[in-house]
Amino acid sequence: MTGETAMVYLDAFHFLRGWLFLAAIPVVVIWWQTRRKSSAAELRSDWIAPHLAAALTVPGNSSRGVQPIDVIALVLLLLIGAAAGPTWSRAPAPFAAQTAPLVIVMQVTPSMEGTDVAPSRLARAKQKAMDLLELRAGARTALVGYAGSAHVVVPMSEDPGVMQPYLEGLSPDVMPIEGRDVAQGFALAQSLLAREASVGGIVFLLDELAAADVAALEDTSATGASVSQEGAAEDAPPAEGRKVASLSFLYLLPEDAALPSGPTGSTAHIVTPDGRDVAAVERSLASAYQRAQLDNEAQPWEDRGAWLVWPALLLLLLWFRRGMAVRWAAQMAFVLWVLQPQVAHADGWRDWFLTPDQQGWIAYQNKDYARAAEAFADPYLRGVALYRGGQYEVAAEEMSRLETADAAFIEGMAHLKSRGYRDGVRAFERALALDPAHEAAAQNLPVSKEIVTYVETTREQSDTGEDRGIGADDVVFDNESGKGVETQIEASDEDSPEAHLSTDQWMRTVDTRTEDFLKQRFRLEAAQRKSAETAGAQEAEQ
Repeated sequence: MTGETAMVYLDAFHFLRGWLFLAAIPVVVIWWQTRRKSSAAELRSDWIAPHLAAALTVPGNSSRGVQPIDVIALVLLLLIGAAAGPTWSRAPAPFAAQTAPLVIVMQVTPSMEGTDVAPSRLARAKQKAMDLLELRAGARTALVGYAGSAHVVVPMSEDPGVMQPYLEGLSPDVMPIEGRDVAQGFALAQSLLAREASVGGIVFLLDELAAADVAALEDTSATGASVSQEGAAEDAPPAEGRKVASLSFLYLLPEDAALPSGPTGSTAHIVTPDGRDVAAVERSLASAYQRAQLDNEAQPWEDRGAWLVWPALLLLLLWFRRGMAVRWAAQMAFVLWVLQPQVAHADGWRDWFLTPDQQGWIAYQNKDYARAAEAFADPYLRGVALYRGGQYEVAAEEMSRLETADAAFIEGMAHLKSRGYRDGVRAFERALALDPAHEAAAQNLPVSKEIVTYVETTREQSDTGEDRGIGADDVVFDNESGKGVETQIEASDEDSPEAHLSTDQWMRTVDTRTEDFLKQRFRLEAAQRKSAETAGAQEAEQ
């Protein structure tokens, strides 16, 4: 854990059930009274001759040392603290990535071919991009290249192998327009992050940032996404819809060069021969991502009370020492156990150490979804576990009882998995009614509507009920409106030429040199943008 992340957690530290600290009052009172009696008894022993006092005193029972009441009081206070539910982080969202998405924006201009940074600025930039991919261990990352125009080299992907050949193919020759348009590269990176489910970061690999570029980035971030939580202006737009949590600049300059200034709230570094610069960028991104996660009120806080149970158990080992037992301590421990809220109860020895949700999360991480669903006390987490375990109908019923957009979205996905497409449409519509900005529901709603329309049209046109498919794989749709007759269609063949390819699959099919492919694609994109700008200008004149 870095120092920045530790400070984020320290700011978020609080207790979920702080009222349980009232139980510490009788513990402290009894401890104080017991210690006073012990001190008074020691004072009375001063009235006796020393050789008689030594014979009448139990060894080690001095009030100046550690007494049994001290150990027991400390154990009880630790148990009270554990029952109060210390927390400093949110429970990870089951459907969200655990690391922030990142867009690498690389300057690809003739100045990047300078050799003052060996072997060249551009070659070092490519090396640092690969170092970032390795450090992030498969997190979602995209690559943007810019000169006089900006282009998406590789869209968001979790596979570093996809990015490497296109990263190597970048050179000033493939860029269609000369120049250094930093603002266009930033805007394109923003558009990529806007499609992600969580906030992310942007890192620039460049050799120069002019004052005009700094002003342009300030203006762009003020009207779009925030640069950072700390750097956002008071009169900036609301945080809803903002996706840029971290903005970093990695300058391809000699180590003794002056560090250029950047936009408010951003971080800047000069490349180093080792990985210190890349690690600093990742730390800044992780800190900003954790802070954004803590601000997400839709996620429950993670109870960390188990951390205090273990030291209490270690101290209880002293219970077996002679003279360490205190009669009322067991009674107080029983009372604390009764007072601790227990919404659900899972069988086994784990109940003494972990809450039901903690047990459920351990099972969930181990992909034991059936056991996780049984252990979870939180209905949302239980519904997610049911969904992951393939119990779609039960998961949909569980989520239908919750009035949150995320629960409605998972309900819709469960209906789609169980082929209840019309119910899925209703669930997605409910999710958008609860949260109009819910991107996943907005993306799946039109798709599910198209499926329903296709089913009704297909069955309306069919009047024989014949099986149109020729293969063994069938897909059965619901037909709530009763149009047409029951029929079956063949599942789409992934190997057919008409099947849609993902961006990564399409890139792998390119049968030409990477440089030539990028050059042609960038020229086509630049021409299309110019045509769109010309058409827009003509419409404005009319």
